[in-house]
Amino acid sequence: MSLATLPEGDWIRGISIRQPYAACILAGAKTIENRPGRWRTGWVLLHTSKTIDQPALRIPLIGRTIRGRQLVTGAVVGVARITDCHQDPEGAPLCSQWAHPGAWHLVLDDVQELPVPARGQDVPWKASPDLLERVFQQLPNFRP
Repeated sequence: MSLATLPEGDWIRGISIRQPYAACILAGAKTIENRPGRWRTGWVLLHTSKTIDQPALRIPLIGRTIRGRQLVTGAVVGVARITDCHQDPEGAPLCSQWAHPGAWHLVLDDVQELPVPARGQDVPWKASPDLLERVFQQLPNFRP
């Protein structure tokens, strides 16, 4: 896919997620990402932070989910679509076992993992054309 066929303007941004949580998203198990503020819906590049949350590796839910997966850091590892952003009402059950109370819950759908992590931009909130080209070369059927 050529960049010329992609939408113009600021249509995709990046979201940095620490490992092992990013691996859980790529595995299809973690469909909720917790954030302190509201996010808009739409496509995001899944960028892994340069650090790994070591204590999280001891959580059974996470350990089962990431078994056998490589924990890539400092790279774009996939794309996903945020389909909703909400907070659960106080006192109500959480929307997911991955949700944190009081956080904004980004509902992730259409997650697509890159075969080869794309490096080259530390914080891809607005991705460079070069980074987008490397990402979408790996996803020939991706249609925003």
